[in-house]
Amino acid sequence: MSRPRQLANSALVIALAVLFAQAAQISPPAAPPSQQQQDQQPEQRPEQEKDQPQKQAPDPRARIRTTVELVVVPVTVKDTKGNLVPDLGKDDFRILEDGVEQQISAFSTEAVPLSVVVLLDDDLKPKAADQLHKSLLAIAGAFSESDEVGLGKFASFFTPVMDFTKDNDQLMAELKKIVSGEDAFPDPESNAPHPSAGDHPIPGFPTGAQQATVDKSTKHLDDALHAAAEALRGRDRERRKIIILVSDGVDAKTNTYNYDQTLALLLSSDISVYAIGTDAALLRRGASPLSRYARATGGDTYFVNNQAALSRAYSQVAEQARHQYTLSYAPMGTDRTQNYHSIEVRVERPGLEVFSRDGYYLVRLP
Repeated sequence: MSRPRQLANSALVIALAVLFAQAAQISPPAAPPSQQQQDQQPEQRPEQEKDQPQKQAPDPRARIRTTVELVVVPVTVKDTKGNLVPDLGKDDFRILEDGVEQQISAFSTEAVPLSVVVLLDDDLKPKAADQLHKSLLAIAGAFSESDEVGLGKFASFFTPVMDFTKDNDQLMAELKKIVSGEDAFPDPESNAPHPSAGDHPIPGFPTGAQQATVDKSTKHLDDALHAAAEALRGRDRERRKIIILVSDGVDAKTNTYNYDQTLALLLSSDISVYAIGTDAALLRRGASPLSRYARATGGDTYFVNNQAALSRAYSQVAEQARHQYTLSYAPMGTDRTQNYHSIEVRVERPGLEVFSRDGYYLVRLP
């Protein structure tokens, strides 16, 4: 072979070697891993994602804590004569939750607008019933234009009479209907449709067929309070929610809701019961269910034996509820896994009586 041809072949070999070397440096696109390989390999994340905190599912307990950041406790204080004590300051109060003292973070003596259900016993003895009817018009004068008032009656069953209104003229008109007897109470033994509020049955009213009762005077006090609480629980939380209950305290053992269930709804909804006891309640006083509900919810009880005292009681209740002390605190040092927490309010000044609710629920009842 001639020398020129040898040189040409050598150059070709060198050129091919260079091309193969360059091709070897270029990696072919990787084939996607099989499903089995994906399952066996740990998940890979870019380095910048590894440094970022991972999102976690929301903790339901955290949501509970945010709903009770501040516990608000209305408080009434009276002297030995039963008069309201209006001159106390923040430092005069101590508040304990589950026995653990709390720091009062907010204190107010400002008047608060009311949301009220006036709940009337429609099965009183003739004398007490006559006193009640003659006193009813005084109810309209107990409330201010900033308050909203609803009316209801009960005997064997609860019956709404008037929805919430701020119109004092409308309230007076409804009261006059009750006094004149125009607002008749339905016979619980009839086959009439069940009373309802809009498209929804009244809470506490039986959903099945009604059974005739031997004793028509049997009253379901617990059920009536439960229904009134259902009506109040959705009202504006900036208002103070109260039930003014006028009754002799007689209560049947056949209620749909018992005392504990009704009290749980009242406390869960921040509702106070102010009871005006007449007739049989005068004999039982502290042992009456009227007193039990009032004490546990931070309300009060008035016992009356004539029309004049009954007429005054409406204004006294409204004034007392509107001008309570308001204490607030952020719970510390108690078991937040528990739903119910007890509350005790103490006053440093001796010889005074304190009225406040027994406790509260972290999560409101459904």
